[in-house]
Order: sequence, then structure tokens, then C-alpha cells
Amino acid sequence: MPAPKAPAHEAQVAQAAHEAPAHEATAPNHVPLVEVTRDGLVESVHYGSLIALAADGSSVIEAGQPDAPMYPRSSLKPLQAVALLKAGLDIPENLLALTAASHSGAKMHRDGAAEILKLHGLTEAALANSTDLPYGVAEREEWLRQGNGPTHIAQNCSGKHASMTAVCVINGWPVEGYLHPEHPLQVLVRDTITELTGEEAAAVSTDGCGTPLFAHSLHGMARAYGRLAAAEQDTREGKVAHAMRRFPDMVAGEGRDVTALMRAVPGLLAKDGFEGLQLVGLPDGTGLAVKISDGGDRARMPVTVEVLRSLGVDGGSLDTLQSPPVLGGGLPVGELRAARIFSN
Repeated sequence: MPAPKAPAHEAQVAQAAHEAPAHEATAPNHVPLVEVTRDGLVESVHYGSLIALAADGSSVIEAGQPDAPMYPRSSLKPLQAVALLKAGLDIPENLLALTAASHSGAKMHRDGAAEILKLHGLTEAALANSTDLPYGVAEREEWLRQGNGPTHIAQNCSGKHASMTAVCVINGWPVEGYLHPEHPLQVLVRDTITELTGEEAAAVSTDGCGTPLFAHSLHGMARAYGRLAAAEQDTREGKVAHAMRRFPDMVAGEGRDVTALMRAVPGLLAKDGFEGLQLVGLPDGTGLAVKISDGGDRARMPVTVEVLRSLGVDGGSLDTLQSPPVLGGGLPVGELRAARIFSN
């Protein structure tokens, strides 16, 4: 029996991604960023790269190879949201925050994505993102207890995809095929990301949810987040940043460190991404980008908190973001800590 064919839009995205110029797979020169200790002995080390840029573009702190291309994954969502505003998206702030979210799949997240669709005469059938269970542990368990399975709405990128389909309706673009890299929507997204990062994409692939994925450097991503965080509220960049800061629970969810970080530091903008990405923007225009080379999610926040403290962000407000202790027999015997070797 022949293998089933992939849906048309998925096949188009995959074909376009594979037709992109080939790049030699070489690992950046990452350095130790986070250590895991157990009773005084360093048990594990997470390598990575990072950069903090001042508003004038000068490097304040850096480590590893922050100019190497990498895939920013979901940390691109606030930039994609700016592109959607350019294309005429006009929705309440909580739903704009959801557009930039990797949400946990709580009821408010699912309802928000459904509301975006309804406002534009669409249903879940218009979504072309991958199906999944809710991302949050508690949210997923509750979803499964109710007898539910993977859906487009429950998947953590559903807010972004709902707004992408909405923009197609607004502009008279075809909704079907909205994920193809040459669809007018995705061309606008690509150009907007280029504008905000100040650099052309080094490569093109496909993200886990099916969206075109553009490779950029940590340097470019830090520049973009600094611009968003410092933007005037009436600009497109400022609208996205303000919505995320006002509704941090929509950007991630209860118990998520990105939500906790934005609650802890007024004016701070934050977004994570799969494979060990953490992006931060500060109101003064400083942008911070962290990449953990092995994709270890546990290593994002210890080094991010350490860099923020070195940048003068109030240390007390960050105390609640300390990493959970390393346990032995149920008792703390170690910790995750920044390796403290990145250079000023």
C-alpha cells in the first residue's frame, strides 16, 4: 500500500525549505554557560552562546559565538506579530499577546485562539499548525482527564496561527496555503524579521508548528528585542511589547518562567523558544539573547538571571526565578548556576 500523502500545504512548505541553499552543518564555538553541581562537584555542564546589546548596538556582555546563525524557533513570534499588525491585524491586547505566545493550552488560551478565528469568520478548520496536546503539564493532564486528544487549538502556537489566518481574510489572501514561504503573508513576515534583526536570514527551514523558520544570529535577535522593548506604545513594535507585558499569562501561562520573569521585572519583555532559546528586551533598549547548545530548557533561566543582574536589573525581583535545587533523596544537594566565565 502506498504511503499516504502529506496535506498540500505541508508538502509545499517542506519542498520550499529543502530548496533553500544548503549550509554546511558546523557547530558554533559555544562555551560553558551553566553548571549543575551535586555536593560541591560539577556534575554536568551546559554550553552555549549569549550576547547583551545596548540600545546603541554596542556589545555589553557576550560569550561563545553570538554571530553564528541559529534557528530562533518560537522567540520569533513577537517579530511575526509585528508583521501581522503591518498587515492590518486589529485585535484586543490580550489576543495580541496570545499571537506572540507559546501558550500552555489553558482554557483562556484555547478560547482566545477560537475568538480570533470567530472575529474573522473562521473556524479551527482553517488552522494548518500541527496538532498537539496542551504544552503545560497541569493543562495537559486536565485536557486528557476530559477525554481530549491532540488538536490545532490546544497546540501552543494556535494564537499565532489564528492571527495569521485572520490577516489572510483581512487582505483577501488565500487562507489555504498560508504557511508556504512564498505566500504574501510569509513574505511580509520574512521581510519584517529582516528589518527588526538588521540581517538577512542565513537559512530557511520549517518550525515544529509548520511555519517557515528563518535562521538569524543571537546578535540580530538581541537587536530586535531591544527595539521592541524600547518602542513607543503607539508603534507596531510597541503595541506587541505592551500587550505581552500587560498579559504575561497569555504569553506562556501559570508556572512558566517567562510569565514569572515579566511579572517580576516591570517593563521587561521576554520570550523563550525550543532548543534552549531565551530572549529578553529591557525598556532602555538593551536586548539579551541566550542559546543553550544542547537545547536544555533547564539551563535558560540561570544564565539569563545572572546576566540580568550584571546589567543592573534589581536582584531582589529575580529571586523567585532561581532554578529548582538538584535533589538527593528528596533534599537539596546541589544547584544549577551560571558558569560565570562570559566576558564583559
